[in-house]
Amino acid sequence: MNFLTRVSALLCALVLLASVARAAKPPRSSKKDEVVTISTPQGDIRLILFSQTPLHKANFLKLAESGFYTGTTFHRVIPGFMIQGGDPNSKDTDPNNDGEGAANEKMIPAEIRPELRHKRGAVAAARTADFVNPQRMSSASQFYIVQNPQGTPHLDGQYTVFGQVISGQDVVDKIAQQPANERDRPLTDIKMTVKVEKLKKKKITELYGYQY
Repeated sequence: MNFLTRVSALLCALVLLASVARAAKPPRSSKKDEVVTISTPQGDIRLILFSQTPLHKANFLKLAESGFYTGTTFHRVIPGFMIQGGDPNSKDTDPNNDGEGAANEKMIPAEIRPELRHKRGAVAAARTADFVNPQRMSSASQFYIVQNPQGTPHLDGQYTVFGQVISGQDVVDKIAQQPANERDRPLTDIKMTVKVEKLKKKKITELYGYQY
């Protein structure tokens, strides 16, 4: 191998190594995050959504930003457990179909991660039962927020946790205590509006004490 050939081979090797190094380098973490505010007659609940569950995060943000959740209700409240909402059926005048979900809705693949647990204030996706949904795929829009101060660890590993309340857990408590019928549906509609605001993570920590 002559000198020029060796130099050419060395340059090719260096280019290849640089390319591999770039591919192996993890993506740069964003300095901003979305804060989701759910406004209800009882007050405001603020959430952040986890990057570890990208499908659920993207889906929820898309629905929230489109106005999908405006006029939906928290249709199921159980004190000492959780509050559930986000069903488009809850916009109509028939209370009996709340929680059934839209016909033939497209479900979201499960993103169940062991580090994301059902602690107090956890936001998770509702879903149908295992016998009809063994893959534990999530509802396209319905979600629940854990109200129990001790969390609901018996649900860990079964449902996708994709967010966390960072402000307004007292509002979750108030909603859970609303009078409800035998199906756990509040006697008075608890309607929500949802907005999304992008803030610097440092600002989110300053405002709400959430640590990334």
